[in-house]
Amino acid sequence: MLKFNEEEFVSQLMSAVALRPEIEALVDNVQKRGLKNLFLIGAGGTYATMMPYELLMRRNSSFPTRAVIAAELVLSGDATFGPQSLAVFASASGTTQDVLNAIEYSKAQGAYTVALTGAADSPIAQAVDQVLLTVPDTWFDVQLLLLATRLMATRGEFDGYEKLAGELATIPQALVDVAVRADPAAAEFARAHKDSTYLFVVGAGNLWGFAYLYSMCLLEECQWLHTTRVHGAEFFHGSLELIEKDTSVLLFLGEDETRPLMERVQRFAERYSDDVTALDTAAYPVDGISPEFRGLLSPLIMDTVAGRVSKHLEAERNHDLSLRRYYRVVEY
Repeated sequence: MLKFNEEEFVSQLMSAVALRPEIEALVDNVQKRGLKNLFLIGAGGTYATMMPYELLMRRNSSFPTRAVIAAELVLSGDATFGPQSLAVFASASGTTQDVLNAIEYSKAQGAYTVALTGAADSPIAQAVDQVLLTVPDTWFDVQLLLLATRLMATRGEFDGYEKLAGELATIPQALVDVAVRADPAAAEFARAHKDSTYLFVVGAGNLWGFAYLYSMCLLEECQWLHTTRVHGAEFFHGSLELIEKDTSVLLFLGEDETRPLMERVQRFAERYSDDVTALDTAAYPVDGISPEFRGLLSPLIMDTVAGRVSKHLEAERNHDLSLRRYYRVVEY
C-alpha cells in the first residue's frame, strides 16, 4: 500500500499495548495518593485525542475528568485543579511548548504529572513525575483507553477491563487488516477530492474529537484545505444552511450510543448534497475484539481508516503531509 510501513505500524501499537503494567501501576498510585480528579491536558491534536476518554469517564464514572486545552488552563486555571489532581499530557515530539508550559503550571499547583510520548530524552519526558514511553510517533488512544478503563475498574465502574485489556493484544494486526480494507475507498476519495478547496467535516460521540483533529490537524495543517468542523448534534443548529448540491461532506460514523446523531446528519446531507462520504467503523471487521468493545475502539479504527485517506490525499495533491508555512516555522 501507498506509504504504509506495516512493521512500524505494528511496532507502534505493540509498544502502546505493552504499557498495560505501567498504566495499572499508575492507577494503583492514584489510589494510594488519594487523587480526586483527572485532567487530560493537550494542545491541538493531543487535546482532540483526549476528548473520547473524557466522554467515556463522564458517561460511566463519578471520578471527575476533564479534557482541557493546555494554554487555556495556564491562563484561566481551574478551581478543582491542584495537589489532588492527576494531570496527563501527550506529545508525539515531546517538545510542544504549550504542553511544556502546562506541565510547569501543573507542578506549581502540586498536581501529579504524567506524560505520554515516544521521545525519551525530550523536555516533556524529563519534566513530568512519570513518563509512559512508546516507540517514536505512536499515537495515544490505546494508552488513554487503558488508563480510563483501569481507573473505572478499580472503582467498580467497568466490569470488562481484564477482558478488554487482554483483547487489545490483538489490535496491532487487526488494524493492519483494517488499513488494507480501507485503502481502495481512501484512494477513490483522494482522487475525487484532489482539487477540493473546502470540506465539511462532521463527527459525534467518541468520534467528535477525531473529526476535530482530522479537520484541523490533517486537512488544514497538513493539506491547507479549508474546512468546517461541526458536532453531529449541533449540525442542525446553523451549519445545515451551508449544505448545497456541490458541498463536499465528510462524515465519521462510529459505534457508540451517539451513532443515531450521525445517521440523521447522513440522511440530511445525502438529500441535499451530491458529494457525501461516510467513513463508518462498522464497515470494518476487527478480529479478536468482542462486540461490546467495538464502540470503545471507534477512534482507533477511524484513525486507521482516515490515515489511508491522508496518504492518498498527499499523493494526489502533491502536497507533502510534513509541509508547513507557519507552524513551528515562524514566530507566533
